Amino acid sequence: MTTSTPAAPPQRRFDWKGLIWLFVFFWYFSGVTQSLIQISGTSGFEGFREAFLLSMLWLIPVLLFPARTRLIAGILGTVLFLCSLLSFGYFLIYQQEFSQSVIFVIFESNNAEAGEYLSQYFHWWMVPAFLFYTLGAVLLWTRVRPVYLSASKATAVSVILLISLVAWPLYKQVQRTGTFDDGLQKFEDHIEPAVPWQLLIGYQSYRQQLDGMQEMLKVSAKVPPLTNLKDSTAGLPATLVLIIGESTNRGHMSLYGYPRNTNPLLGQMRDQLSVFTNVVSPRPYTIESLQQVLTFADEKHPDLFLKTPSIVDVMKQAGYKTWWITNQQTLTKRNTMLTTFSQQADEQVYLNNNRNQNAAQYDGDVLEPFGKVLADPAPRKLIVIHLLGTHVNYDYRYPEEYAKFKGTDGTPPGLNADQLATYNSYDNAVLYNDFVVSSIIKQFSATDPNGFLLYLSDHGEDVYNSGDHTTLGRNEGRPTAPMYTIPFIAWASPKWRASHDWNFASYLNRPYSTSSLIHSWSDMAGLTFDEHDVSKSIISPYFVPRTRWIGDPYNPKTLSDFDQLPK
Repeated sequence: MTTSTPAAPPQRRFDWKGLIWLFVFFWYFSGVTQSLIQISGTSGFEGFREAFLLSMLWLIPVLLFPARTRLIAGILGTVLFLCSLLSFGYFLIYQQEFSQSVIFVIFESNNAEAGEYLSQYFHWWMVPAFLFYTLGAVLLWTRVRPVYLSASKATAVSVILLISLVAWPLYKQVQRTGTFDDGLQKFEDHIEPAVPWQLLIGYQSYRQQLDGMQEMLKVSAKVPPLTNLKDSTAGLPATLVLIIGESTNRGHMSLYGYPRNTNPLLGQMRDQLSVFTNVVSPRPYTIESLQQVLTFADEKHPDLFLKTPSIVDVMKQAGYKTWWITNQQTLTKRNTMLTTFSQQADEQVYLNNNRNQNAAQYDGDVLEPFGKVLADPAPRKLIVIHLLGTHVNYDYRYPEEYAKFKGTDGTPPGLNADQLATYNSYDNAVLYNDFVVSSIIKQFSATDPNGFLLYLSDHGEDVYNSGDHTTLGRNEGRPTAPMYTIPFIAWASPKWRASHDWNFASYLNRPYSTSSLIHSWSDMAGLTFDEHDVSKSIISPYFVPRTRWIGDPYNPKTLSDFDQLPK
């Protein structure tokens, strides 16, 4: 009698379709918003890519426990859905990517401000948008089904996903930065576009930067006031405006002789402007430059930005109500110092809460809040406006209608196609900046103010201008003149001119560094005090030319004379 061996059960074919439905379900909560960001051209591809890859992490629990797939997917999906509502809704309202800056604004706004924002930006179509978004999540969950792998294969796939999406990227960042903390920070930056990390890391970053900012504000609050401050216009209504540009090299401005007409509007009002032609910034980076530009700090005393009053403090002591309107990112590790300066003002308007600096955020947005501040009944006002200006990526700095420069006319020789596109984008950004700055001046002038406006850039930018035309951006270790050459332009109202000496014609070509700006600003504002050094004021008859040092003042060996740079 023979016995037959039972036939092996047929192997179950792997359910690729089921796996795809699982992935799409988990991707949905990050992917919809990131897709909208891509379609709108708001930011680059990096966020979309990271959200796509990180959505694979949620496959691990459903592969390890396939019998509970629908329950696990339902729980995870609910958490991801709730976390995604903030970023989805924020994009619908502001067309910006959610970040820790948004969390800062949320916690810093009172209920009345929140209600005002909601009423201003809320539209009826947002209700069906949220309903369709919710319906999409539910429908995808109905397509979720178990995907079976052997225990060993499921474990192997899970380990591969963890290594490739978490362990290896983190290791590479630690290796690249040299420390675990810095590597972890970079890794968190990469995973932040995906939910729920967007909310969790955003809140963690918000708390870290807020703590740092509050420590600096505590130090700032202990700074003693200026001694013997006197104001020539004390008791009179006055409005003063300081516009801080970004990354604008005056060599690309037709107002300064550039052959392309990048300043058609400022050019039309040139007879109203004092255009200073030989001003440079002390450093080629925003934070480091403004630590000197806005305070008494300089290359010899870099720590004075924490120990002496800033321009905002000076004007508050003189009896001005102060505002800070900014289109820069609000609260990031790099921008904590900027936010600290802004918090010294009485009121703040934060317009740019994008996670990524490379996002379409146009400076024209400052015009509306500027108009509201001009209408404020305070008799004496200081308004600081901080623009994104011509910061990289240049093609995110202007709307399509300002894409005027496209050819090779007026460009350096030998640029390849990519370099030419970058060069033209920069000039288009300068052209849009011309619209913004001229619009601010016109808006200010229309109020018939008693006051003045000063526009300067924090630093310049080398856009294939120097040497063999291969340098792009800024590098303090390899400085070139275009990284420091900036516009410096003043405008005064007829009322201000009538009561102040505003004839600067003989001063316009003076060699000057904005590390001494606080002395020039005080002169323009009619302020005197014991700490005021008239020899450092570009508009003073007692001005003394000095070596214009550039470089890192904390490493004096790196300091060099700007005028010794190759032209």
